[in-house]
Amino acid sequence: MKAVILAGGKGRRLRPFTTVLPKPLMPLGEMPIVEVVLRQLAAHGFEEVTLAVGYLAELMMAYCGDGSKFGLRLGYSREEQPLGTAGPLALVEGLDDTFLVMNGDVLTTLDMQAMLAQHRANGAVATIATHQRRQQINYGIIESDDNSRVTAYIEKPVHHYQVSMGVYVLEPSVLTHIAPGEYLDLPDLVRQLMADGQHVMAYPFDGYWLDIGRHDDYEQAVEEFETMQAQLLPERRA
Repeated sequence: MKAVILAGGKGRRLRPFTTVLPKPLMPLGEMPIVEVVLRQLAAHGFEEVTLAVGYLAELMMAYCGDGSKFGLRLGYSREEQPLGTAGPLALVEGLDDTFLVMNGDVLTTLDMQAMLAQHRANGAVATIATHQRRQQINYGIIESDDNSRVTAYIEKPVHHYQVSMGVYVLEPSVLTHIAPGEYLDLPDLVRQLMADGQHVMAYPFDGYWLDIGRHDDYEQAVEEFETMQAQLLPERRA
């Protein structure tokens, strides 16, 4: 199966680091984030990967090369102007079977083959990996009616919700919803699929996951990578 890594963004939330490095080349220990992702894909049985690049593309291409050092065949799809997270998929050649799409700054122990199997078992056109987040409101919440009569007083409630992990399994048919050269984000693509009555599924995952898009998350990833390395870089499957 093929995979596409979205690696063309400017990483504004990680400035000033990303003024000189594309976000996927930010280091974790002795290797950049994108190398961790590529080695994970190889370990999970992927053989062909396309890097969708844009911002500082030459640095990405110089480091990753043809992918042979990661055990992959690696190609590139370059956007000349920002196309969002879904728009670049229209430029990638050869997506004629089920394929995986993921952000280039995701650090996770997700079993991608298990997600793929669930996607196929569900007969979905799109499956989104999700992770539960917990958020506590540090105030007492007052609810009232139109006459300002208090109807509820909830002290520091805790909300649980599922968030996208930035990992998707898609069928080639979704590409018909992406106009070549037009800006489109993956959430908008998913909404289009649902409005069209397509079968979109979630794949809940309760293991390790970090979206390394902010300074705090990046610092956490750097601290945890050494102890998590064996889990994040599994042996290649037979």
